[in-house]
Amino acid sequence: MTTRRTFLKGAAVLGLAPAIASAQSAAGKVVVIGGGFAGATAARTLKALEPRLDVTLVEPNAVYIACPFSNAVLANLREISQQEFRYDGLKRAGVTVAATSATTVDATAKTVTLADGNKLTYDRLVMSPGIDFNWSALPGYDEAATQKMPHAWKAGAQTVLLRNQLQAMEDGGLVVMSAPANPYRCPPGPYERASLIAYWMKIWKPKSKLLLLDAKDGFSKQRLFQNGWAELYPGMIEWVPLSKGGKVTSVDPATLTLTTEFGSHKAAVANVIPPQRAGAIAAQAGVADRTGWCPVEPVAFESTLKPGIHVLGDAAIMGGMPKSAFAANAQAKVCAAAIVELLAGRKPQDPILINTCYSLLAADYGISVAGVYRPDKGQLTDVPGAGGVSALDAVGGLRGQEALYASSWFRTITAETFG
Repeated sequence: MTTRRTFLKGAAVLGLAPAIASAQSAAGKVVVIGGGFAGATAARTLKALEPRLDVTLVEPNAVYIACPFSNAVLANLREISQQEFRYDGLKRAGVTVAATSATTVDATAKTVTLADGNKLTYDRLVMSPGIDFNWSALPGYDEAATQKMPHAWKAGAQTVLLRNQLQAMEDGGLVVMSAPANPYRCPPGPYERASLIAYWMKIWKPKSKLLLLDAKDGFSKQRLFQNGWAELYPGMIEWVPLSKGGKVTSVDPATLTLTTEFGSHKAAVANVIPPQRAGAIAAQAGVADRTGWCPVEPVAFESTLKPGIHVLGDAAIMGGMPKSAFAANAQAKVCAAAIVELLAGRKPQDPILINTCYSLLAADYGISVAGVYRPDKGQLTDVPGAGGVSALDAVGGLRGQEALYASSWFRTITAETFG
């Protein structure tokens, strides 16, 4: 673990080093849409690398509610207030925060029209719109249905609603979850959620069970998760893959019923994680393709559809790099460095990016996966042998150490992103 972490740290430094050395001659206007881990990091890094830049972050919410660690709220390991972060740190760093939404992007005129009627001009635009749900993809599931069958895939009120439903459930009740096909935000997230719900049920509702209906036949860190389930929650979690009828084809919010090609399942509590796509502003701006996601080149993450616009985080198609907060943060740093180079009339150097994803199976039981990525043939690809996953056979207190690493990572990335 130490060797891997040391290598990954060095890789992150390499990704930023070229721009730090040449940042002194660039200036211009950069608008950033979306204040999540990618957008906020990009804005802060741009000002850090080139203080003369005019950087405006467009974000309608005064408080950002982080998705990483929000599954722990369901298990009463955290309060939702611990997921909340404000933008005061960005303001202190010199970023202008426009507390409104972007309604229109004109890539030709290089303008962004805001919901408050103002219009911003830019030399470079960074878009980090996150995800929206594809409401037409799952019959029976729409915005109204989320009040009966919460998704909780955008942390906040939905997270609290799902927690309240779990707490109100009678002991012996069946929790039914549905996980979508790839791609979607946070590939291991549904399986961490199943784990932490089981952790809570083992303490407070020991007669209850969880059924996880999956539109895939495999998932991230699968052997680690399944080994942990067998060790911690024997007989409590049942995973149904695509090949055994796991894909949910419709839902009925009124009866809390999820239907697959193989049958129907009535839940006491239903958590539906629906199919996803890039945030709506991406389609309006013309940076989303027919998949609903945003193709980008792998050096500056500039849109392949609209030059001058860079797309980061969950909304972007990043080759082998998954949709995670760590990935978004890493992409934002590299993108900011590349923008400084481009505004100075120089060509950005190829970056090296890293991603590490921690998952909790219990309060003191963590696992992780890490990867290193570089541009190759027009996309980001894995560097062979540079990443890896937690050991299948835990030695000593390894799982507990990983849980502590996870907490430390969350504190570090939120402090770095939001100040």
